[in-house]
Amino acid sequence: MNMFSRSHHYLALIIGVWLSGASLAVYADDIQDANKLFKQGQHSQALDKVNEFLANNPKDAQARFLKGLIFTEQGKTAESIKVFSALTEDYPELPEPYNNLAVLYAGQGQYDKAKLALEMAIRTHPSYATAHENLGDIYAKMASQAYDRALQLDRSNTATKTKLAMIQDLFAGGARSKSAPAHSAETPAIAATNKPEPAKTEAVAPVASKPASVEKGSEHAAAPVTDNSGEVLKTVNAWAAAWSAKNVNKYLSFYAGDFKTPNGESRAAWKATRQERLSKPEFIRVGISNATVRFSDSDHATVEFSQSYHASHLKTSGNKTLLMVKTGDNWLIQEERAN
Repeated sequence: MNMFSRSHHYLALIIGVWLSGASLAVYADDIQDANKLFKQGQHSQALDKVNEFLANNPKDAQARFLKGLIFTEQGKTAESIKVFSALTEDYPELPEPYNNLAVLYAGQGQYDKAKLALEMAIRTHPSYATAHENLGDIYAKMASQAYDRALQLDRSNTATKTKLAMIQDLFAGGARSKSAPAHSAETPAIAATNKPEPAKTEAVAPVASKPASVEKGSEHAAAPVTDNSGEVLKTVNAWAAAWSAKNVNKYLSFYAGDFKTPNGESRAAWKATRQERLSKPEFIRVGISNATVRFSDSDHATVEFSQSYHASHLKTSGNKTLLMVKTGDNWLIQEERAN
């Protein structure tokens, strides 16, 4: 599931994109064409293709899932929820529609519904790490909100302050306990196929993150640093989603004009390499977890996280650091370091 540009506000949850079709036999040229149009950002044309296919194949899970992803990218949340809800009824054994529903509900602040949807995803597929990760973020969000409300009612409540700090410290510590075992089609962002494989989405990957922290400045700093950690994490999740979706143009748009290439090669050479690496695999699933944000000033941030990468030819994981710069209203990647 691609973590679409509009998926930024869905917490930092991972939305699944199950478009690799690994568990499908062969699906119609119409859907292949629709998928290509979707990845190119031609959502209206892709939707026309999907609707044309569904007219003769109304129960096709792959086409319906793609339709839900298109609606998500178009910002049509109600329509997306309707599509994914219907998929959970017709294909209750698939975890991805539940996961994407949870991401959509979370984007609306309906955390109870998001929690229930994720619990269903885990019930149908206990080893679906994406759902476990997202559920952890939902619990943390709900707990944080409850403690915040308690502090609003009683600012002197030191016990509540301590509990809230414990949650923040837990995330800041990058807890890595009990991650769900990977299965043949796990993804850090939602994925879909007529028997969808969990993939961290183009959808939204989705991408779980820890509450961001703001780096403490000098006591005599001229001006306070604005905490834009939410916006930074939205950008990182969208970047991972575009990568998972193999949407080359979208993916490259997240890099700043002065991006420092990893090996000192020219921007053109680096771009050509990235285009090849995104286009070649049959599928890609990128997952982000345990993310933290630190600011050196209001326009520069450092994001550190654990990244999982699963493609048709490779599966790996590790830590990554992104140096982000604010350009206009957007946060862009100035440097990318694999640790």
